[in-house]
Amino acid sequence: MVSGAINEVLRAVELILSKLLSELHSEDDNDVEPKTKVRLIVPNGSCGGIIGKGGATIRSFIEESQAGIKISPQDNSYYGQNDRIVTVTGTLDEQMRGIDLIVSKLAEDPHYSHSMSSPFTYSGAYVSGYQGVPYTYVLPSVAPPAYNGVNYRPNGTGAKFQNSKEDRSNSMTIGVADEHIGLVVGRGGRNISDISQTSGAKIKISDRGDYISGTTDRLVLKVTITGSQRAIRTAESMILQKVAYATERVE
Repeated sequence: MVSGAINEVLRAVELILSKLLSELHSEDDNDVEPKTKVRLIVPNGSCGGIIGKGGATIRSFIEESQAGIKISPQDNSYYGQNDRIVTVTGTLDEQMRGIDLIVSKLAEDPHYSHSMSSPFTYSGAYVSGYQGVPYTYVLPSVAPPAYNGVNYRPNGTGAKFQNSKEDRSNSMTIGVADEHIGLVVGRGGRNISDISQTSGAKIKISDRGDYISGTTDRLVLKVTITGSQRAIRTAESMILQKVAYATERVE
């Protein structure tokens, strides 16, 4: 789950992508910042606002952010029957500018919040060109803009978000493919216990059969993480590493 005010959603996405990119840099001696992909899960009914009349809005987003932005065909079905995938390609700054524009547009849609009954983040594929690092799928749930938010647009400061409450208890749900959950849990629950102890977060995995809706083609279990923002970020990162390793093992 990535939900909250626009600034909170953008901050969470930036932290997730920064973590994945730091892992790429640790394995790659190349100093050039890589262009990677992040995929947003957006209800079909909200995609029209992103596209705009004759594609004018999405073209302006591409020009302003310098990121590649593509929306999956309407007849493709993803996580929910009415969901489409918006792929944003570029460097981290380009991606964040593009995501800022998209999420801000979604926040203007009065029907968008009504379709966001189960926001989640699902990871289980590869970032293009970098084996072992999962794609990030984000379903953003946005509230009206808040003050003190970051501006990722070209003339913005790019400063970190202010007034974050690190110690406040929060909860987020990520999706982990059924075939990968065993490595996340570990023998006798050892791995999940270690992740919980190290991060300080509480972690609950849904029972088999209680899958994220719309994922019947590839069964995805719900992993709910509860704790401070810092604890959640740490636990999520450790789980993503397990998922990446599990994915790499089956290739």
